[in-house]
Parts: sequence; structure tokens; C-alpha cells
Amino acid sequence: MIYLNQVNILSETFPVQDYYPFNMEIFQDTKTVSFKTPITFFIGENGTGKSTLLKALAYRCGIHIWQSESNLRFEPNPYEDDLYKAISIEWVNGPVPGSFFGSQIFSHFVKNLEEWAVNDAKMLNYFGGKSLVTQSHGQSLMSYFSSRYTIKGLYFLDEPETALSPSSLIELLNLLIKTAKTGHAQFIIATHSPLLLACPDALIYSFDGPVVTPIRYEDTSYYHIYKNFMSHPEKFIKHG
Repeated sequence: MIYLNQVNILSETFPVQDYYPFNMEIFQDTKTVSFKTPITFFIGENGTGKSTLLKALAYRCGIHIWQSESNLRFEPNPYEDDLYKAISIEWVNGPVPGSFFGSQIFSHFVKNLEEWAVNDAKMLNYFGGKSLVTQSHGQSLMSYFSSRYTIKGLYFLDEPETALSPSSLIELLNLLIKTAKTGHAQFIIATHSPLLLACPDALIYSFDGPVVTPIRYEDTSYYHIYKNFMSHPEKFIKHG
């Protein structure tokens, strides 16, 4: 199921040109990004803007992003979270609910959920039926994913591979495929994981060029690096 059809980046409305993220060439030159499959991946080196656009999309779609209470910065950037104000989105049949996942955000959420469950234990029924705090981080993530993604919606994930083992990543991959096939969920995921990127029929966008560009799985740098490393690790390991 496709709920979100396209995002338009309105560079002519950027409030400034010399502050992040509005000073990034990729946002100044990319006009549209279309979502043609139930699962879309954003890839690119750190700092290329994939997570920034992912968060902007979530904000523009009306999806809440959990934040730490403290966000102090030595050199604050008043425009850091404002990209959502300079994009427009196109729904297929109107907006749907959803959620945004990020590893740090999840830690705050788990603590809040535990506090809620003290007064209402039934809250845990929505997330696997038992406390997420008492499970390992990887187990709690999979409990959350397995429960949350049974609900119709649009789901954003920012580098979900951060705390998952390879076997758990494969479990998440199969969960994404299974959930997408039910026709009730759409996923947009920023990732560095070649395991997740192996998802059949997924659309992959690279942020490593001057504009956001579709790319084949076999053409991604992740695929080549992991494949070459597994075949010839001695070429990559430096001794002394």
C-alpha cells in the first residue's frame, strides 16, 4: 500500500542559504522524491541529509517524534529542524497515522512506557505484552516492531540496524516484507545496512550525489564494500 506518494522540496522558500540544512546542495537541487513501492530506503554517508529529510517528512506528515527534554548546543542552529517548513507532500488518498523510530528516541519511549505501565499494565499489550525494559535492547526492539507494525500506517525508521544483530536484522527484514505484503503499511527507512537493502522490490535512493537519485541494490557502495570485504578481508585490514 502506498499512502505517501511524493515529497516536493521547495528550495525557493528556504529562509537562508548559509545554515544547515538549507545550505546543502542536495536540498537546493533536488525537486521531488517519489515513493512508488511500500518500502523505500534512503542511503548515503553520514552528513548527506538522509536522516534530515526523513525527519522533515515525518513532521510534515503530522507524526510525532519523541525528543529528549534537553537539547542544549554550544553553537545552536535556529534552522536545524526547519526543513519540514520548506517541503510539501502528496498523499494518495489523504493522510494516515504512523510513527517515527530512532534508537535514541526509542530509549526515551521505553522509559516512558514503563512508567505508564506502573499505573496501567494493559499499556504493554500494545507492545508485545511484557515490559520492554526487562528484555535485551535487541529483543525489545523486535517486540516493538512486531506489535507496532500490525497497525495500518506510514512508518519512518532512522537506522534501525544500530542495536540489532545480523540475525535480528534478517528478522526485521522479513517482518518488513511480510507487513508490506498485507497492504496496510508503508515504510521509509534511512539505513547503512546491506541486509535491509536486500529487500526485494524496494526502492533505494542514494544521497551521495548532488541530487537524490534512485540506485540498484547491486550498485550501492554498501553492497560492494561488504561483498569485497567478505571475499578478501586481508585487503582491508591494516597491520600497524
